[in-house]
Amino acid sequence: MLQTKYEEIVRVDEIGKASSRDVNDLFQFAKKERLSPANTDEKRVLLLGIDIQNDFLEGGSLGVPGSKEDVKNLTKFIYRNMDRITQIAVSLDTHQPMQIFHSEWWRDENGNFPEPFTIILAEDVKKGKWIPQAFPEKSVDYVVQLERAGKKQLCIWPYHCIEGTYGVGLESQFANIVYFHSFVRKTSVKRIVKGNVPATEMYGIFRPEYSKEEMTNTKLLTEVAAFDQILIAGEAKSHCVLESVAQLVEFFEEKGISPSKITVLDDCMSPIPGYEQSTEEAYQRFQEAGVQIIPSKQLIL
Repeated sequence: MLQTKYEEIVRVDEIGKASSRDVNDLFQFAKKERLSPANTDEKRVLLLGIDIQNDFLEGGSLGVPGSKEDVKNLTKFIYRNMDRITQIAVSLDTHQPMQIFHSEWWRDENGNFPEPFTIILAEDVKKGKWIPQAFPEKSVDYVVQLERAGKKQLCIWPYHCIEGTYGVGLESQFANIVYFHSFVRKTSVKRIVKGNVPATEMYGIFRPEYSKEEMTNTKLLTEVAAFDQILIAGEAKSHCVLESVAQLVEFFEEKGISPSKITVLDDCMSPIPGYEQSTEEAYQRFQEAGVQIIPSKQLIL
């Protein structure tokens, strides 16, 4: 039982805003707690928070509808299971303005930049409708290979999670509970920076959507697989969470590890509008492979 109340750590009305709670205050609260250190856990549980960043919260540059409720559910889950979660890892989508999924990379035959949410089709690029302004051969190959592999087509996103901006930071109230956990369980927060390779999209945390070079983060996959249970939540359910789960399931199947170790917290993530049906179909396939998909309110660790 924690002595510190949930409301002293997380202020629900500040989700998606700058926090009025200082990290030093969290440390003072944490000093009162007497939970056992994480390194004594018999069952090692990892919570993987995918891209829970300011720009993906409602009101952000690429805000996901439902994301504030997701953060509330997730922070309450962490609070209830503070003594059972061994480590928290967070991924941070981190971009530069000049990347293949941003408008600046492309122009049409009249010199116009594509609007956000434009889909860049391989056929249109071949016909000259869309002209890459950097790495032309690599850009053409990229969109062709995406479609050939059955991956998501290249979408032009609003500028988001630009390195050094407010938008790239962890959502404030999620950050509060994460660092409180770090203090009371005497464990470090693992940061996973992704998405900073200019000529490829990187939804999943383990490898890009497509690259000629081998860029799979096998070290990270192995570290994650070493836990007894992996809990996954974040934004967006339809993109970065989905591809991260898919990459992890594929690795588990290759290594003969049961995907039942993976638990997706269904009420702690939301899809980008327009992708709902394909998202649900994908998660149904994960479930058939053995992944547990359950609301955080129903999960008992």
